[in-house]
Amino acid sequence: QVQLVESGGGLVQAGGSLRLSCAASGRTFSRYHMGWFRQAPGKEREFVAAIRRSGDNVYYGDSVKGRFTISRDNAKKMVYLQMNSLKPEDTAVYYCAATDQWVVVAEGSYDYWGQGTQVTVSS
Repeated sequence: QVQLVESGGGLVQAGGSLRLSCAASGRTFSRYHMGWFRQAPGKEREFVAAIRRSGDNVYYGDSVKGRFTISRDNAKKMVYLQMNSLKPEDTAVYYCAATDQWVVVAEGSYDYWGQGTQVTVSS
């Protein structure tokens, strides 16, 4: 069992940066690959980024490549999403999720989800 709590969202101007954090509980955090998804109003949930359980491989959605960076600290049971060069279209609720399968783009492969944190980018 893994419980996930996101934080770090907020309001930022276009071109700015935010760092999201996801705190995990449970003794088995290091066995899970971790992902970030986002959902804007009226849109489907979208894959943002994922990182392998060991941290040695990452994968990004096309819309955030080169601007966002995912990282993790297994000792602290934390996952991070550094978001730079933010755009108004990045506005969404951002979710942290955990999966034991490296099929990271499909939200159906994730077993555990956080409650989400709102990110709003003003133009």
